[in-house]
Order: sequence, then structure tokens, then C-alpha cells
Amino acid sequence: MIKKIAAVLIVAIGFAALYNNVLWFMKYLYPLKYEKHIVGYARQYGADPYMIASVIKVESGFSPYVVSGKGAMGLMQIMPDTAKWAAEKMNMKDFNIEQLMVPETNIKIGTWYLSELLEEFDGNATLALAAYNGGRGNVREWIKSGVMKQSSECDIPFAETKNFVLKVKKAYKWYKKLYKL
Repeated sequence: MIKKIAAVLIVAIGFAALYNNVLWFMKYLYPLKYEKHIVGYARQYGADPYMIASVIKVESGFSPYVVSGKGAMGLMQIMPDTAKWAAEKMNMKDFNIEQLMVPETNIKIGTWYLSELLEEFDGNATLALAAYNGGRGNVREWIKSGVMKQSSECDIPFAETKNFVLKVKKAYKWYKKLYKL
């Protein structure tokens, strides 16, 4: 009887250790940096902090100095023209493009922009994320022409945008499981 109890305890401890290691490993794969800025600006602009963290994870892997081949900059990979337009709408005085490499500024502008897209697309995360990556005009045209339904990432005609949306949604599920924001 004592051997059975000991065996059950060893197995239970083994599962607990495995569970903790899996969580540690998943947090390694899905890190959360700049939490204060993510949560703060998500609250300020009515966005979901898990969505913001997921976009950052997919866009830059939390590396603030990334510049894409197309010129998108920083954590949330914001295009310079989009940043200038957003900064103007946000009444950010003396904004310059180099500030996109500053994590707080990048998160502030990116969160504001994503919240604007969510509002424009009636809270539909699939459409807002597709617009964030592929352009709001493209998404409007896809909907208007019937190429894309209101909520199906499967209908996104640009492979890059489709993959972006799918990756962000996958990351979103993990961030919700791993963190309390």
C-alpha cells in the first residue's frame, strides 16, 4: 500500500514538474516584454493587450530595432507614412520617424492604429488584423468585391496577410493562457 502511494506521489510530482517546464518553455517561445506600455496603451485606446502582445510577437519578436524590407519599423512594424498620419491624428507634437525605434512610442502608435482599425471594421479582429498587415483599402476592396467574407481568414487573398492573421491568432491564444494582463 505504501509503495502504491509513493508511486502515485512520484507520478504526480513528475506531472507537476513537467507542467511547470512546459509553461516555462511556452513563455520562452511567447515572451512578454514592455508589459507596462502594452497594458497602458491598450487601456488608453480600448484595445486588447493580448492582441497587442501577439502583434508585437509576430511582427518583430519583441525586437525594437527591426526594419522590414518594405520599410516597416520597430516592435509593431509600422510604416513611416502610417506613423506620420497616426501621430498627426493623435496630436503628437514634434514626431519624427526615428521615434518608431523607441518601444513606448512604437507601441503607442501601433496600439492606437490597431484600435482605429478595430473600430473601422466593427470590432472584427480578423478584418482589423488583415488591414493592419495588408492595408485597410485592400481589405475594404476584398469585402466589396466579395473575395473576402466578414470574418474568415481563409478568404484573405494575400498569402502574407493570411499567414500574419493566423500567426497573430495563434499567439493570442497562447498569450491568454500564459499571462494575466
